[in-house]
Amino acid sequence: MAPPPEPRRPYKRPAISDQQRRRELALQAQSARRADAQARARALASSLLTNPTPPAEPNAHRHEEADEHEEEQEHTVADVAAAASKLRGSDARRWFARQIMLPEWMVDAPPHLASDWHVFARPSGKRCLVVSSNGITISRVRNGSILHRFPSALPNGSKRDISGPASSYSILDCIFHEADQTYYIIDMICWRGYSLYDCTAEFRFFWVNSKLMETSAGDPPSTYHRYRFSAVPIYECTLEGLQAAYSGSTPYVKDGLLFYNKHAHYQAGITPLTLAWKDETCSQYVIDTDSKGEIPNEQHLVLELQEDGKLVTSDDPPVVFGSLDNEFVQKSNLRAGNLLRFAVRDESVKLVDGKMQIGELQFVGKPNRARAFADSHSKALFQYAARHVPLRINDLVASIQSNNMELESTDVEMQD
Repeated sequence: MAPPPEPRRPYKRPAISDQQRRRELALQAQSARRADAQARARALASSLLTNPTPPAEPNAHRHEEADEHEEEQEHTVADVAAAASKLRGSDARRWFARQIMLPEWMVDAPPHLASDWHVFARPSGKRCLVVSSNGITISRVRNGSILHRFPSALPNGSKRDISGPASSYSILDCIFHEADQTYYIIDMICWRGYSLYDCTAEFRFFWVNSKLMETSAGDPPSTYHRYRFSAVPIYECTLEGLQAAYSGSTPYVKDGLLFYNKHAHYQAGITPLTLAWKDETCSQYVIDTDSKGEIPNEQHLVLELQEDGKLVTSDDPPVVFGSLDNEFVQKSNLRAGNLLRFAVRDESVKLVDGKMQIGELQFVGKPNRARAFADSHSKALFQYAARHVPLRINDLVASIQSNNMELESTDVEMQD
């Protein structure tokens, strides 16, 4: 019997970055990491509830013995509480920025979108961490400043609803949508003292929906529940799921799409296992605007100034895009930690081995003071691509169709 004709694969946009390689490395590092999730959750809750100043990062290295491990956990949390009032300014901003799992910008469509990823429409608004504990709920934006201090129907979130031990706190990753005064939950870090750091995204999304239904946090505002909480609709990244997230109606204003790898743990900082993408259909703001709200003729980039004059991204490790000489730094009254805005000419940009290289930066000035951190490398690359060779919705559809064809081909081989 002659083999069936090979199906014609849909056109796929050629890759322009090394994003897939870094996704694979991130998944390997995640499975190998021995993280103390419970201590991390307590440390984060402690710092979020106290003054907006960061503690030292919890020690990732642990002893083998269980009793020593337990003692070190408590020691770490005590250190967190003691250090909560020490750092200021850019140090505090940098620490709080690192506590939220931040997406890379999708510049290449992942090869297994349909089978390995979730997708949802990102609400427009302020990204923040919300913690409820000891009869109060506090939300903090990425620079550590308090957005709201209020009573809520979250566990231990108001004086009316204090139950369980003092350690029974919850930490939610939210976006506050100003128009309807609602906190939209996009992820869950901890619930009633149980850490979800090392749980997969698939499991965390299940808990967001199931645990929220156990409370009245989704009810309209009241005396002991000032803001409503709502889970965003999350879809499997099939053709139908992508279409629903991209074109479907939502109770909030959309600001692009977010893609989560199903196997990704909650990793503070920038990770290629969550991806942001947008176009003109699902977001009002695709290309960055200047201080006047207008799209500049040249791409703008916000970088952080280091002690040695280097200009770096917010990645870990940071990507160096240029440097300033000492004379200019002193003359302009700049110092390490300052965020600075630069213009980038198209002719000075090169893509080498999936990395963006910039030959010349033109200093524009300082960005808004409320800004938490510099641009990431993937954002710079996404903004460059958006001006020249954007990743379009059809490219995402083509990736899903290719994934489906691979699965169908595997099924046929197994049946033979």
